[in-house]
Amino acid sequence: MSDAAPQQVIPRPAASLLVLRADGHEVLMGMRGARHKFMPNRLVFPGGAVDPHDYTAPLASPLPDQALRRLEKAASPDLARALGAAVARELHEETGLSLGDPPALAGLDYLCRAVTPEPSPVRFDARFFVVDGVHVSGTLAGSGELEDLRWWGVEEALALEGLAGPQRRVLQWLRRWQDMDVEQRQTQTAVAVLWNRDWEME
Repeated sequence: MSDAAPQQVIPRPAASLLVLRADGHEVLMGMRGARHKFMPNRLVFPGGAVDPHDYTAPLASPLPDQALRRLEKAASPDLARALGAAVARELHEETGLSLGDPPALAGLDYLCRAVTPEPSPVRFDARFFVVDGVHVSGTLAGSGELEDLRWWGVEEALALEGLAGPQRRVLQWLRRWQDMDVEQRQTQTAVAVLWNRDWEME
């Protein structure tokens, strides 16, 4: 019998997008199917892991400077750019909605970050972005990866007993972000990070 410690799983960079409408009272979410290894049967935001081609995918406009500054506290400039491209790609793949072709990222803000706890066999270092629905076009359809894909009331989603912990915490952080005025959002420097189910600031 081997006494070797299990190999630590390195979290993969990932990005998710909170698309808002109705003055921020509704957010686009869908249910991950039972076949998924990671968070099956859980209500989530559109998103997924960064792919290699996200590093070079064309963009109509980059992320805003203030979002990039906060991203680059814990990501290289190349990774920060790839995260923006990834969230646009995942939005289109999973929902049929688009930030443009090529995507325009100027309307996005960087909300927070969440890292899957160490014991998990599948781990992600996920950055969560937020965008007003006025910046999104297309018909809600998607690939079928997310079931019951629709606009959920933020309070409606928070009231669900089965809402996964990370999504609940991100929605709660969204409400704090919504309480900020534009200047506060643009001048904030700290980033909220969900480490082992507790918020830390980086």
